[in-house]
Amino acid sequence: MQSSALSRLSGDSAVWLAAATLAMLGAQTTYGQPASPTHLKSDSYQRVDPFLRLPAGRSMGSTSAVTVDAHGHIWVADRCGANSCEGSSLDPIMEFDSQGNFLRAFGRGIFVFPHGIFVGQSGHVWVADAKSADSKTAVSRGNAVLEFDPNGKLVRTIGRPGNASHTAPTFHLPSAVLVAPHGDIFIADGHDPGERYARILKLDRNGRVIKQWGENGSGPGQFDMPHALAMDSRGRLFVADRGNNRIQIFDQDGKLLAMWKQFGRPSGICIDQHDVLYASDSESRNAARYGHHPGWPRGIRVGRATDGEVMAFIPDPAPDQEREDTTGGEGIAVDANGNIYSAQVKEQDVVKYVKR
Repeated sequence: MQSSALSRLSGDSAVWLAAATLAMLGAQTTYGQPASPTHLKSDSYQRVDPFLRLPAGRSMGSTSAVTVDAHGHIWVADRCGANSCEGSSLDPIMEFDSQGNFLRAFGRGIFVFPHGIFVGQSGHVWVADAKSADSKTAVSRGNAVLEFDPNGKLVRTIGRPGNASHTAPTFHLPSAVLVAPHGDIFIADGHDPGERYARILKLDRNGRVIKQWGENGSGPGQFDMPHALAMDSRGRLFVADRGNNRIQIFDQDGKLLAMWKQFGRPSGICIDQHDVLYASDSESRNAARYGHHPGWPRGIRVGRATDGEVMAFIPDPAPDQEREDTTGGEGIAVDANGNIYSAQVKEQDVVKYVKR
């Protein structure tokens, strides 16, 4: 397996080399966004809730996984009506039409903790399963990335389900998956805070690992909970480096291009066809025990992927900065009309925001 230079170093040497390399490359680092963006428009969107109509008897579980396909259909992977699919007979992967009407579901008995979802150009559905089953007698599953065809048939599993390891192609808490237009597969691995092997993996269309980069840390090119992935029209890879309160931008070979701090503490990111960037911040708060990113309001920031300017802010519906638990949207998606879909873990809901 080929690795980048940064992945072969550790400690102060890696941080120093990364910083020096970043300076030489002229990567763009933006820190100018104020903590309280009162100058941003916060009335540009209107919330529509409830929106998704589930089948009778089916309730939505915790979810951080939502996306929109080429037909405008909304895909959600919930945690089987709860916060885990272990022992459940429910189908966690659900498809809805653009009006929120339920169409179908699949994936029962396969998942533990669905975390990230992606629908490719071919219509295949990819889901990152971020935990292994707790039961020692359970069938091995979790800690893997699964691919389904448009009919819901499981066609490929990347990783070794039930195992947790930093040795590719085995994963340890994979959070997100993205397939580039030419077929290469990118996976964000290492969900937990302080996870030593926090990294991005690049695989070819056949699932062969091409390279990986990153390790735990706060320096350039390092990660603390790489939580979501997005790609702009130029093919740049955006990583929601949540534990470091920033977005890091790379080329597809792992070269660091920019670090942006103005989008809050990003749990989810997506980029539309116009290179508008949407970032959901579900964790910023002032609480002493859980003081992540104090002074920053939670919510959704909308800006330009081209230069990083933040243009609008949608406040979290429960913006109490002293709360210690995660609240509001984690996963985020946008359709061709600019409507935003926010997948919420604690509230167990998917909320729609429409432009006023």
